[in-house]
Amino acid sequence: MQKLLFLALVPAIALAQSLDFETYRTQVEPIFLKKRPSHARCVSCHVAALSRFQLQLLPEGQTAWTPEQSHLNFEAVSQLVNFADVLASPILKHPLAEDAGGDKAHSGGEQFKTREDPDWKTIERWIRSAN
Repeated sequence: MQKLLFLALVPAIALAQSLDFETYRTQVEPIFLKKRPSHARCVSCHVAALSRFQLQLLPEGQTAWTPEQSHLNFEAVSQLVNFADVLASPILKHPLAEDAGGDKAHSGGEQFKTREDPDWKTIERWIRSAN
């Protein structure tokens, strides 16, 4: 049983290890806290969402995650990366406007109108830097 659990975790661990945690914490994770015009912050929905993109609840009165919470967020976000086709990564595609190549529906709206959005590009650069 333990061997099966270990084998199930190996791909997730390998994936997370190929992405840079410090870049994630200093450049990518703040995007999830950012208020975008006419949209809620990602964290507003994704701490309670029943989706693959599950963020940790911010500590009461805090404006950033603890290092431990950031590691858990990093693991969750790492699962939304597609190295074989970076532009198909759910973390990039799902919040992107459909006209720009995103998914048809994102209940949080089109967080990124184009692939030229600086925050979208930051996430893309972080993923590509791991390849």
